[in-house]
Amino acid sequence: MIQIKDKTVTQHEIEHTLPSSLTLIKSSVFAGVFATIVLTVAIFPAEYNIDPTGIGAMLGLTQLANLDPAVTVNAPTNNTNTEFQQHSRKIIIPAGKGLEYKFNANKGDVIRYSWKSTSGDLFFDFHGEPEDDITGYFESYAVSTGSKLKGTFTAPFNGLHGWYWKNKSSSAITVVVKLAGNYDLVGIK
Repeated sequence: MIQIKDKTVTQHEIEHTLPSSLTLIKSSVFAGVFATIVLTVAIFPAEYNIDPTGIGAMLGLTQLANLDPAVTVNAPTNNTNTEFQQHSRKIIIPAGKGLEYKFNANKGDVIRYSWKSTSGDLFFDFHGEPEDDITGYFESYAVSTGSKLKGTFTAPFNGLHGWYWKNKSSSAITVVVKLAGNYDLVGIK
């Protein structure tokens, strides 16, 4: 007998209210099988264009893996000076050198971006510089070392935004940049 909140319960009653080991094993196996099915049928086709069953293609999921960010954005704008644009550029960053690639956007403009290096990691700083600022102030959005970055960016202020890449290797590295949204392209600075 066990006393639980003013009620006496027998060991037999407790054992019948808890799931058995067999029930727990069955539930775990079911969860594992279900997760494997979802991974195979939905996640692999949509994220990686891997479709061993063919169901992902029938459902149109493999198309999601192949979407180009430069053509999938139809972003609203708060700015009448910029229009929806799409750009894809290859930029060569010389060995041991750095350079910036910029676009001009107004506060609230939405830009979808991706960049990927073809042959190695780069130090990068994704940042913005407020319009008409003469102090040299800039705000970093992402600072790291890597070979790719993608996402959606909403400009927090009017001004120039973009990336500084530093190639610390002994060979030139090519970066493919894709932009889509409401902005004015400045390019290499």
